[in-house]
Amino acid sequence: MTIATKKLSLTINDQAVGPIDVPEAMMMQDFLYEYLNLTASRMGCGQGICHACTIIVEKDDGALEETRTCIMGAHWFAGKKVRTVEGHAKRDATGAIVALSPVQQAFIEHFSFQCGYCTPGFVTGATVLMDQLKRNPIRREELEPTIVEALDRHICRCSGYVRYLEAVRDLILQTPGLVKA
Repeated sequence: MTIATKKLSLTINDQAVGPIDVPEAMMMQDFLYEYLNLTASRMGCGQGICHACTIIVEKDDGALEETRTCIMGAHWFAGKKVRTVEGHAKRDATGAIVALSPVQQAFIEHFSFQCGYCTPGFVTGATVLMDQLKRNPIRREELEPTIVEALDRHICRCSGYVRYLEAVRDLILQTPGLVKA
């Protein structure tokens, strides 16, 4: 028996990847783990419900979008530019982390996670929300409902939702231009 493969090329964390022969039915989560050793996004439910596996897809206009990797085939990402949670922090030429992203830093400052299993998904969701607010600022009174709507799909089994919300709210309020007067 032979597994059908197809060439896959895409950009991951600003690095061109491929073309690589990848099984046609392989999920993106498995491709990231098995071919690239990018293991930070988590396999939670395997059904696209918990969002622990999400990564960012950058659209042609530069807007960011969350996408689940446990239910999306690797070939769906062909030619796309994606960012895994490994690509959020700034790194030096050797690959060492020199600065966390503002979302990652806010989560640490608020001790937003307990076991940390869901954290990559929350980092991804909050980063996409920050990008959306840069493009379309909201009024202050809309902030908490907007955060809840953006992150509600992410499941935290330790129930750390309040700290995630507080971290994202404080970061948004400290970032100029995301909230209208």
